[in-house]
Amino acid sequence: MRALRLHEIGGPQHLRIDEVAVPPITESEALVRIRAAALNHRDLFITQGLYPKIALPVTLGSDGAGEVARLGALVADLAVGDEVVIDPMLEWGDNPRVWDAAEATILGMPHAGTFAEYAAVPIDNVYRKPPPLSMDEAAAIPLAGLTAYRAVFTRGALQPGETVLITGVGGGVQTFVLLFAKHIGAQAIVTSSSDEKLKRARALGADLAINYATNPDWPKLLRATAPIDLIVDSSGGETLRKSLDAIRPGGRIVVYGGTNGDATIKMFPLFWKHVAILGTSMGSPQDFAAMLELFNQGLRPAVDRVFAFGDAPAAFDRLAAAHQFGKVVLRVD
Repeated sequence: MRALRLHEIGGPQHLRIDEVAVPPITESEALVRIRAAALNHRDLFITQGLYPKIALPVTLGSDGAGEVARLGALVADLAVGDEVVIDPMLEWGDNPRVWDAAEATILGMPHAGTFAEYAAVPIDNVYRKPPPLSMDEAAAIPLAGLTAYRAVFTRGALQPGETVLITGVGGGVQTFVLLFAKHIGAQAIVTSSSDEKLKRARALGADLAINYATNPDWPKLLRATAPIDLIVDSSGGETLRKSLDAIRPGGRIVVYGGTNGDATIKMFPLFWKHVAILGTSMGSPQDFAAMLELFNQGLRPAVDRVFAFGDAPAAFDRLAAAHQFGKVVLRVD
């Protein structure tokens, strides 16, 4: 089979398509014929060496959708040919509140990932594809959709009628946060430094869109606009510091990344306003199943652009340049 593998640290230019053996499966695994796979920043960071314990060569890719090609002996509820989508969170553990830090890992390194024609996956991580979705759309969901679902609902406890601030809209996770918030009837405010991304966010239902580059005092603007019940942030740094100024008393801030580095925050608004700051990362099997159900109800992901498998370097370039709105997808078939 063909597999997109990283052979050297230093960026996506060190990826190449190799001919490798189709992976064998154990009695508790399924072999999935991958039809589409989506990129995550995790894949880009691995090519740059910004991830621990990288072992080369490695087949990247956490997101994938396709058909069941082969089943282990212990599998009874799926059949060869079924259209499926893969949960990339491996070995979460028995506690839905937090992953097993000693065992949990993610598909796509060290376990061979979805940037290949076939992937061997534990059967517990294989779910039926929501029928309304194309393969490209289904492949766009897993890691970003799972992270967003847990941030919005499991950790953030967003309720209909509340207002959520989504900082830095445009990437995969934050786009899903917007979709989920509007799906349940919440108000959504988004920020970005790109007017084009703000325009696209409004088209997806954002109630207010703010360019933080031209409105650096956006917390003051928001305090005069509406009380913010929940903030979902992946930036950290200055954005997290300003979020404390924007959140209402008793509000929640959920953080799932730190692209802007560590934050130095003011302590007074943290304790005076009784603010809860909650960390999250990926999600449990329960989160994944509940997230998929939203797409069975007619929700559709935002797919930025679909690239042919042989055009993977261009797909990585688009992700690295942060030009995307939604998910960048590779079509593997």
